[in-house]
Amino acid sequence: MEIKFLIIALELILLLSSHKNDDMLQVKSFVFNEFQENTYVIWDQTKACAIIDPGCYKSQERLELSDFIAKNELKPELLLNTHCHIDHVLGNDYVMAKYNLPLHLHKDELKTYSDTKKWTAMFGIPPLVLPENLVFLNAGTAISFGETSLEVLFTPGHSIASLSFFHASSLQLFAGDVLFKQSIGRTDLPSGNLNTLLNSIKEQLLVLPDETIVYAGHNEPTSIGEERRSNPFLRNLQASL
Repeated sequence: MEIKFLIIALELILLLSSHKNDDMLQVKSFVFNEFQENTYVIWDQTKACAIIDPGCYKSQERLELSDFIAKNELKPELLLNTHCHIDHVLGNDYVMAKYNLPLHLHKDELKTYSDTKKWTAMFGIPPLVLPENLVFLNAGTAISFGETSLEVLFTPGHSIASLSFFHASSLQLFAGDVLFKQSIGRTDLPSGNLNTLLNSIKEQLLVLPDETIVYAGHNEPTSIGEERRSNPFLRNLQASL
């Protein structure tokens, strides 16, 4: 078993190294808040960057994010939410104010955002205010920053209108909480639906090349190929592909 996972790890390292080319997005991940959520800063050779799912809540976390951006002379141009569960939106207000950015999300995630008041009360966090400066994203379109274009994929199931962002030229996917290493997103939260989630994975993610690196909302990266081969939650999907 240990040898099997060592081989998988080596394959992922080779995949990451083989992606290093002029079209490669640079990726920095941060683990923020009590939910251990992955926040991503991605940038291209122009130094323009996008911030995906800022979960920075504490002042130290917010400083860590802004210091990294400043030290690397990055220019934030996009703020993206894959979905609006509390752990993925705790830093939205900070990023919007500091970099004067609108928030890009799917319109149907506004209900998810509104529901965060239930969770803030539960965890003793001040209520989150729904931002006013919003840009709604539609599935099948693209969103751009610098010289980079991201495909917007509609991947509901974990939440009502989750989005994933795919960079085709470097085969990198930012999937929120849809697909994880050896697992999938939970569906027991409001608006979650297992069949919808599995259908999203089947029709939107498993059609991508095996070499595609998956950056998830929690835990370490994986690849489409690795999950296709060994994710226990996807075994029944394979027969129908």
